[in-house]
Amino acid sequence: MLSVLYVRPFPGPGGKWQVSSAGGDIPIWSRAARQLFYRTPDDHIMVADYDAKGDSFLAGKPRLWTDRPIRNMTIINMDLAPDGKRFAVFPPAEVKEEEKGTVHVTFLLNFFDELRRRVPINK
Repeated sequence: MLSVLYVRPFPGPGGKWQVSSAGGDIPIWSRAARQLFYRTPDDHIMVADYDAKGDSFLAGKPRLWTDRPIRNMTIINMDLAPDGKRFAVFPPAEVKEEEKGTVHVTFLLNFFDELRRRVPINK
């Protein structure tokens, strides 16, 4: 299902202005510029410049922020840096054929108990 991105005033009442036409989610307002970023259905980041005056909102035509897709994790997987110039994202997994099946994860639980066991405190 294609979800179109709209902007509405909060708290209402007020109008409703469409920002995306090809779908989008995870909207992020830039703190550094009048820009609204969002993720497209094909996992790219788009940006739309905007102008807000009084009770009106005018969004510019959205444009591709980068041609590199991000990983679709069905969760919020991107955040904009305060300067509005960089994103923290999960990139798509690029696994080489020879590396398939070599994933190893280690969880260390009760870190301080393990530390006390390995480095006993002499009294």
